[in-house]
Amino acid sequence: MLRTALRNVLAHKARLMMTALAVLLGVAFVAGTLIFSDTVSSAVKKASEKNLDGVAVSVQAQAADGSPDTGKDGKRTTLVDEKLADKIRALPGVESVRTNVIGRATVAGPGNVPLGHGWQNLAGNFQPGKDGHDPRYPLLQGRGPAADDEIALDEATAEAAHSKVGDAVRFATDGPVLTKRLVGIVTTDDPQVTAGGSLTLFDTATAQKLFLHPGQFDELLIGAAPGADQQALTAKVSKVLPKDSATATSGTKLAAEQSRSVAEQNKALTQTLLSFAGIALFVGVFIIANTFTMLISQRSREIALMRAIGASRRQVVRSVLAEAALLGLISSAVGFALGLGLAVGLRAVLEANGAGFPDGPVVISPAAVLSALGVGVVVTVLAAWLPSRKAAKIAPVEALNTVEAPPAMRSLVIRNSLGAVVTGLGIATMFYVSTLKKTDDLPIAMVGGMLTLTGVIILAPLLSRPLVSLAGVVTTRLFGISGKLAKENTLRNPRRTAATASALMIGLTLITGMTVVGNSAGQAMDKMTAQGLKADYKIGTTTFTGLDPELSQKVADLPGVKAAAPLGSSGFDTPRSSMSLKGTDLSTIGTVVQMDFVSGSLKGAGGNDIAVSEEMAKMKGWKTGDTLDATFFDKKKAKLKIVGIYAKNEMLGDSIGAASMVAPHQYEPNVETLLVKAQNGPSEELKKQIRHALGDSPLLKVQNHADLIKENAASIDMVVNVSYGLLGMAVIIAVVGVVNTLAMSVFERTREIGMLRAIGLARSGIKQMVRLESVVIALFGAGLGIAVGVFCSWAVGHLVSQGLPTYELMLPWGRLALFVLIAAAVGVLAALWPARRAARLNMLEAIGAQ
Repeated sequence: MLRTALRNVLAHKARLMMTALAVLLGVAFVAGTLIFSDTVSSAVKKASEKNLDGVAVSVQAQAADGSPDTGKDGKRTTLVDEKLADKIRALPGVESVRTNVIGRATVAGPGNVPLGHGWQNLAGNFQPGKDGHDPRYPLLQGRGPAADDEIALDEATAEAAHSKVGDAVRFATDGPVLTKRLVGIVTTDDPQVTAGGSLTLFDTATAQKLFLHPGQFDELLIGAAPGADQQALTAKVSKVLPKDSATATSGTKLAAEQSRSVAEQNKALTQTLLSFAGIALFVGVFIIANTFTMLISQRSREIALMRAIGASRRQVVRSVLAEAALLGLISSAVGFALGLGLAVGLRAVLEANGAGFPDGPVVISPAAVLSALGVGVVVTVLAAWLPSRKAAKIAPVEALNTVEAPPAMRSLVIRNSLGAVVTGLGIATMFYVSTLKKTDDLPIAMVGGMLTLTGVIILAPLLSRPLVSLAGVVTTRLFGISGKLAKENTLRNPRRTAATASALMIGLTLITGMTVVGNSAGQAMDKMTAQGLKADYKIGTTTFTGLDPELSQKVADLPGVKAAAPLGSSGFDTPRSSMSLKGTDLSTIGTVVQMDFVSGSLKGAGGNDIAVSEEMAKMKGWKTGDTLDATFFDKKKAKLKIVGIYAKNEMLGDSIGAASMVAPHQYEPNVETLLVKAQNGPSEELKKQIRHALGDSPLLKVQNHADLIKENAASIDMVVNVSYGLLGMAVIIAVVGVVNTLAMSVFERTREIGMLRAIGLARSGIKQMVRLESVVIALFGAGLGIAVGVFCSWAVGHLVSQGLPTYELMLPWGRLALFVLIAAAVGVLAALWPARRAARLNMLEAIGAQ
């Protein structure tokens, strides 16, 4: 039986190669994802270890609540100072203590474009030894900064800024733009920098002036004397630290935390790729099962003969499963090799787009090999299990008397009943989802979507009859006898047609759902951008650190500016709730934001007067004139009077008050957003003047309505386009399924095709018949996929609307029509080889075929 299985694999090379392709692509995704994840994790871990080489203990400053403390001047202040450093130096087992200042700085590149990635743009102090070198930052060119007007950059940032030693470098921390002379270029193994950030270095005094106060540090890196135990040294250091103001972490633990942090950033990408690998394998199941079902039908006489000469049912099952396992193993091996190339290519693509992963060799772990091979073999064997059981149940006499028995009515009744139950559960779940109000309920929506899709797949043979018959009316009228024959051939085996179409249906369901939700969310965000915003410009920073409040007045005083309203944030608690509070200029806010008051107004408001949103007022039972006992987030208390209630506005949030009232309660007094209304509408000249007034900082984002809409669309389009690319794999696998089905269908109908040729149907008519059959199958799958996708996106849309109030279901008719055209094209392309093969059959040999 094992030799028989091997012979069967080799006897149907072309057909099984098409089936193997379905397994191969899915395994490639799994293998590529696991290898990519292992490679990046290993590189990050090694970079972290190298970056902290020689560090036994790290002492990090922090406040009692876990956040940095802030002085009266707005700068951070810590209790980690030179005195503490000297105290630690005196401890037994301590060889060295490095004093670090840690901040963030963004360097301006060509065209004032910010370099790096926001919070990964690190800044610190260069600490030279007696030789003038800092071992943590090896110099490539020049020297380390030693004066207030000097700076050093990492190699990648200097290259991106087109700066060389001696050039002036423009940068910003959280204030105005500064310019310093570049005196050195360094290298670093810090994972945050190598993962796409930047590194800016100053001398210690300058770094303290920019980010802290003289004599203070953010971190102490402690080197252990030879033979000292790292854990014991960490315990000693912890005992001398100021209570609740600093923590000590061992170097080993710190390296692990850094590695875990960067790996966490790539977790979403890894999970996304694995989910699409699962989709590809799920689609492949239908093709594999379809292929084995048809192969078994073609070999029914052979199986009957084996049963007649003594083969048991178990032996037949084992023979088919052995054949499937061998096919799965070969496909998985090739898929793993392809996955290795995919992992290398994916890393290269992400690097080219600024991912900046640390250097390191490709890592192929035993887990990745076993997982990829195991998945491929298990999926193939499971897909072949039902066809193998069907083969074993064929009675020898029955199989010898017929080539293909029609499916038993009982099996179709059971299948349709099961499909109706599963579909009903799925639809009921999705209707329930449409009533939910929390985005945390998304897993329920995913379960409901899977049930609906699975139910429709089960019901596909039943649905194929009316839908294919309807399509047959069109094909018959347009193409005559070829169209009619195509319809009859498609309906000949509804289960096979359904299995073939289901592969395409799964891909189009997901693509349609992503497209509809993405299109609706994009238009909702466009509405939100314009809704309630009368300002011509919205100004903020790329790091969300905010603007200096004094700069707001500079913009307001510019010629051509009608009004400018700063927005800062704080919050307060009442006995029954917590709510956000926006601080602004109450005299100009109505000019830049559409405020529709339900009651009261801001006329004459000031001091501790506030206006609250209608939604919050209804929720709490408040009305104009009420006084609230408020406790601000800094624990200070005040009585706030409600002078107005306004219709919901996303820009204003729960409540607004005077900036002078809110600023003292902010963590760092700043302007998060500055809204500007122009006298004569937006213009590029005014935009330049605003940027200039704010110091031309690379941190600035000066956006008009078009910029805001473009920014919103970019994030959504990126997600949708990535999904298109990945889900395209499912469509490719579906094409393989259609080709497989048609090729085997042609083989089964060899005698029939010979008879059609004999009674006068031309070769072109045969080709047309096969092509139309393929197109009908593809359009059937596309129709079901688009319908299920639209339904699921409608239900999920209610959850999306909870975080996006302007969300409405907006069907992208143009794209949906394009999907239908693509499905038709898929049908035509998939039929090229089977149609050509059918047309080239020798008429007499075909009629005499058994």
